[in-house]
Amino acid sequence: MKRLLFTLLFLLVVAPWVYAQEVRHEVEFVTTKGTIRVMLYNETPQHRDNFLRLVREGYYDGVLFHRVINRFMIQTGDSATRHLQAGQPVPDLPEAYKVPAEIRFPQLYHKRGALAAAREGDNVNPERASSMSQFYIVYGRIFNDAQLDATQERISKATGGKAVLTPEQRQVYKTIGGTPHLDGQYTVFGEVVEGMSTVEDIEFVKTDNTDRPLQDVRILRARVVK
Repeated sequence: MKRLLFTLLFLLVVAPWVYAQEVRHEVEFVTTKGTIRVMLYNETPQHRDNFLRLVREGYYDGVLFHRVINRFMIQTGDSATRHLQAGQPVPDLPEAYKVPAEIRFPQLYHKRGALAAAREGDNVNPERASSMSQFYIVYGRIFNDAQLDATQERISKATGGKAVLTPEQRQVYKTIGGTPHLDGQYTVFGEVVEGMSTVEDIEFVKTDNTDRPLQDVRILRARVVK
């Protein structure tokens, strides 16, 4: 009888908590170039919850991919771009808040398809807090060992030697690709699970001298799908 009671208590109290930890939310972005679906990490709960709230509020609907750098990343999430016309510069407006950094390196890193939070530079943002809404999706490139060795020197300088690429990460960067020079410095809080072909289509659009696509690429609709 006691064993049965314990089992019931486990199912009622512990099991739902374990299930909640395992469930990973997913968000779908319908863009003018196609659909992208991302999975959010539970290891970065403040970024996850902030992102989900903004999606549910419709914050991302209509905003531009305003910064696209070939073989690097695509960036979006600036509400000031929602009503911009072609050729108009992106205004630099202050944000209402920042999200505290949740840098979980080496567990979470900048492999191709990584979803990460944009932020201001270290000179004005030494705590490396994230933008309230702007994010980027990594495309990057494939590296060889010599390039990764040089990149490690760059990472070590930026992180005071705290971030060191693991053998497993080096293998990913040599086969799948990414942007390892950002590791240990920006919060990675999710990854693309569907639609990397759409990311690639956006990645290779033509841009102006401010990295804005010449032909506007927008998020038409964002919604939580899981």
